[in-house]
Amino acid sequence: MPENSRSSSPFQTYVRKCNPGWTSVFYGADCFGEEVLNYVKKLGRRNEAQCMDVKMLELQQQLMIETKNLKKTRTFYQKLLHQDRRNKGSEAKIMLPKLKGQLEEMRSKVEFLELIKKYLEILCMEQWGLDTSLLPSLANSGSGAAILNPEDNSLLTFQSVKVSGKISQNKTRMLQAGTPLGLMCYLYARYAVLDGYMHQFLYTFRYFCTPKEFLQFLIDTLNSAVSSNQGYSSDCSKVYNRTLDLVQAWVEDCYQVDFVPDSSLLNTLEDFISAKVIPLDNRGEHLLALLHSAPKKKRSHSEPSEDDTKSVHSLCRKISTEDTSRKSFHLRVSKGGEAISPVQKEQYSIAAALPRPCYSSLIDELSSSCLRTEEKYPLFQSEYSTQQIVHQLTLLQQEMFQECHPVHFLNSRALGVKDRTLHITKTFGQDTFPLEGSSLFASESSQDRYLLQLLTYADNVSNWVSAEIVICDTPKAQAGLLSTFLHTAKLCFELRNFATAMHILCGLENVIVRQLPAWKNLSSKVSEIMEELKAVQVFLKSDNLCLMEGDRFKKLPTIPSAHLLAMHVQQLEIGALTMANGAYKWPKLRNIAKVVSQVHAFQENVYTFVPDLDLQAYLRHRIAHFSQTDIPLLAAENNTNFHQIPTEKHSRKIHDTLRRMKATFQ
Repeated sequence: MPENSRSSSPFQTYVRKCNPGWTSVFYGADCFGEEVLNYVKKLGRRNEAQCMDVKMLELQQQLMIETKNLKKTRTFYQKLLHQDRRNKGSEAKIMLPKLKGQLEEMRSKVEFLELIKKYLEILCMEQWGLDTSLLPSLANSGSGAAILNPEDNSLLTFQSVKVSGKISQNKTRMLQAGTPLGLMCYLYARYAVLDGYMHQFLYTFRYFCTPKEFLQFLIDTLNSAVSSNQGYSSDCSKVYNRTLDLVQAWVEDCYQVDFVPDSSLLNTLEDFISAKVIPLDNRGEHLLALLHSAPKKKRSHSEPSEDDTKSVHSLCRKISTEDTSRKSFHLRVSKGGEAISPVQKEQYSIAAALPRPCYSSLIDELSSSCLRTEEKYPLFQSEYSTQQIVHQLTLLQQEMFQECHPVHFLNSRALGVKDRTLHITKTFGQDTFPLEGSSLFASESSQDRYLLQLLTYADNVSNWVSAEIVICDTPKAQAGLLSTFLHTAKLCFELRNFATAMHILCGLENVIVRQLPAWKNLSSKVSEIMEELKAVQVFLKSDNLCLMEGDRFKKLPTIPSAHLLAMHVQQLEIGALTMANGAYKWPKLRNIAKVVSQVHAFQENVYTFVPDLDLQAYLRHRIAHFSQTDIPLLAAENNTNFHQIPTEKHSRKIHDTLRRMKATFQ
């Protein structure tokens, strides 16, 4: 490596990110429109040297100013709103609509600047891209071969296409297939970052290589660039810097699924950075600090710090986009029972400017001994409202969902996940793999099984719903609880908490619950909710990207059904991943990465309901209590669950009454 490697990397004073997020995987270069490109061109015009660090410095200053103005305006709006509530008819009511419009404009400006920042970070990584003709030589990097004039093109297969994108309009070839080594080499290609290939690879590389093999490839490639005997080479410099970008992006996005479960992998990377990178580049110190500071688990409900306000998403957590009572998901059901996708027209209330507090989850689990006596009663005897139950069930589901990663939904068939999750999760424990279902991953030991925890929780909620219904002691109470659960599920999917809505639907569709006499006591309006829930289920099953339509998911919290998402991924995994020559089909892997990327998209926006710790403890206790309950046996102990046949004594009384009535008319 050349001696001036420390000065060859830009942003020496600015620690940039190498993870552009789910938008890179989902949209690729299409994420950035003409407006973004024109704005970037204007940056740094006052400075003669319009390099990337100058543009980034100017953008950082603009973003800092706009963010501070947004916070001040939001605080002022909140004060006026409180003043208007105390003194109705005050002058504050006249100023609120105008201030609301200004607040929306300022927030849009901050979001746009964040998008510009992301584009500049991608451009910084793109400057290290190589021409595709140089890529095959990287396959020999382990033996210390130079990066020069390769002729072997068997590693990658391309298809000539006409690209309509504005950013990569000069690109005429699209990657179709590649060997494991070839796909790793393509990470160094020009446009690999901009087109989203880098992060699509980080989600799907486990299909054809293990994390240890991938890390060894990066180590060998960097060592080859450093030890090249050609002196200074721009290609060697590009390979060196792109390798550091890849390592940083991998740690930023996949630390939870790759490095936490495998301490040896983490130690190997730490030793390599300390021995090879830090002596040459000060980025090594940043990478080492990143490894030490990376959280083992994501904490979704923690209050963002003041230093975190540079992120537009941390600021948006404080600005609610909608009133919680607003119905955010509309699904029309045709007469034929088919689901019709939601109307894309969006209407947002003025309450979007209101700051909503984000409370941390103070408890993970409360034992039954912490519950008050009344909290041990069945649900039909409690006094909690439907809205209270919906909000707390949503927060509990959110805690589970925020801990998952897109990689968790891959190769789920090897974990035994099928159409009926109840059988799967109760049959196989957390420490053993099922006998059936061959793994699609290069190594079974690298499979993280957090998905099974999500599905187990889903089954526990469904079992709890069924159990609470069959233990009701009167037909009236049973009908009331059926109505409560139906309205709870309806409110959940209107709040875009599709996970809990489907859990409740599964509990209501239990074969024992469906045969209860109490269903006949429900009004037709309440009974229609069941058909509406089934229509939502059909809608969720219809398309693997149905929840990504429009822009609503970008502004509103969403929790998808983990089981349905895993089923969609399994559908994409059906069929061979390789071609006849053994090369892996990249379009197939790219589609899989695109579908699972929506996990991170939905995790950006969180529900900000106020946690009710008592109600959460009660729900946790009830769900855990009935998690392993046999519903048929439980239902058999309650006469309310059976159709009552008139006894002989009761029939005799009826006949005697009829005879007396007949005698009075004679």
